[in-house]
Amino acid sequence: MAASSTLTRRLLMVGVCVLSMAVCGGLAWWQWERFASASGSFQNLGYVLQWPLFGLFPAFVFWRLRRLAKRATPRAEAPTSGREEWGHAPAQVPEQRPNPPAAPSAPDEAEEADDELAAYNRYLAELHARDQENSR
Repeated sequence: MAASSTLTRRLLMVGVCVLSMAVCGGLAWWQWERFASASGSFQNLGYVLQWPLFGLFPAFVFWRLRRLAKRATPRAEAPTSGREEWGHAPAQVPEQRPNPPAAPSAPDEAEEADDELAAYNRYLAELHARDQENSR
């Protein structure tokens, strides 16, 4: 059952790629005809160059998903569901790292040694106290 589902998805994706290239090729041809006409401009020529790229994009996505699936799934281990095959790697739990040791705290006397810093801290404490009184 899983093999036919995978085959169906692949055929559907190939069909989308072919249809996309056909439609975008037709639009590029139409823009080329517009460029060659008397009212054509260089904007039409730009579209002539863009439409084939738009048509190739689904094929690129299909190729990229297949490449990522092959990289994520080892050959000896078959995927358990179709999600791995289409570029969805199974969720991996990161290893737990130990917490880094805490930085040694500076002694309180060293903080108060700097007079300018102490004055600024007192000013902030005073502003906080005023704010608390005003909010009541």
